[in-house]
Amino acid sequence: MKAIKIDGRSIAEALRASVARDVALLRDECKFTPGLAVVLVGKDPASSVYVKTKARQAQAVGFKSQQFQLPSDVDEAELLAVIEELNADESIDGILVQLPLPGHINRWRVLEAISPAKDVDGFHPYNVGRLAAGRPALAPCTPLGIVHLINTVVSDLNGLDVVVIGRSNIVGKPLALLLGDAGCTVTGAQLQTRNLPSICRKADIVVAAAGCAELVRGNWLKPGAIVIDVGINRAIDSIGNIRLVGDVAFAEASERASYITPVPGGVGPMTVAYLLANTVKAAVSRRGLSLVRNFESSYISQSCSREHDRALDLERLT
Repeated sequence: MKAIKIDGRSIAEALRASVARDVALLRDECKFTPGLAVVLVGKDPASSVYVKTKARQAQAVGFKSQQFQLPSDVDEAELLAVIEELNADESIDGILVQLPLPGHINRWRVLEAISPAKDVDGFHPYNVGRLAAGRPALAPCTPLGIVHLINTVVSDLNGLDVVVIGRSNIVGKPLALLLGDAGCTVTGAQLQTRNLPSICRKADIVVAAAGCAELVRGNWLKPGAIVIDVGINRAIDSIGNIRLVGDVAFAEASERASYITPVPGGVGPMTVAYLLANTVKAAVSRRGLSLVRNFESSYISQSCSREHDRALDLERLT
């Protein structure tokens, strides 16, 4: 029996609908609208597409959305000045600087300049440290989306063995922390890991985020495993056509897995959806509120007039 595809597009659509309900609630009951600012440096085609997608979806859920397009040769000080202005703007709850940045700009200096309370990408060392310590934090969007996808097919993660292939700060490392907090036994692996196939064969869940086309073969998997494919790679077939493939050999893996994410249409849509969810989370946390979801509805658990929580003790809302 072939694996069941985990439809990231429809799951992301449901999450966006939930975010839109939250935004309407905040607007109607608390008289404010969450604001998201996206900063793009240069004209990288892929980055431009991502920024347009994020802006379109932010507007669709009812956010106040702003985009800042800066030239590729912009001075680092000028970029930092834009971030400083957005940090001070009370109408902006989330700040995202689209990566990658041009080589003359120090990426870490830029990411660390963003207020941790508005760091909806979850890349600031403050949020990274809180996540590692098991404290409430704004976590990176892709790992949050992956955990959400897994939770749609298995309700209890306690005791499950997970292999995460890839150790990036954006996916691998924070995902291992989130899954560990959920009760999983997590093995972190990479391309250089010895006996990688045999390690994967012991796992209940395999997450491939190594950036290597079709790395994970079907015979690497334990029968019935859940497979999450984070990779997006361009491959050329025998007649010269370009197609997108993941880090998993999809056809082979589908013969052994119980559930599997396709590429495209799996993890990707969840990343943008969680950017929106993180923005709502930041918006209510900055105002000292708690937004509680109860099935198809949401409610505010504290007065909308409460002063901002300056301790940045962000609550988990998603």
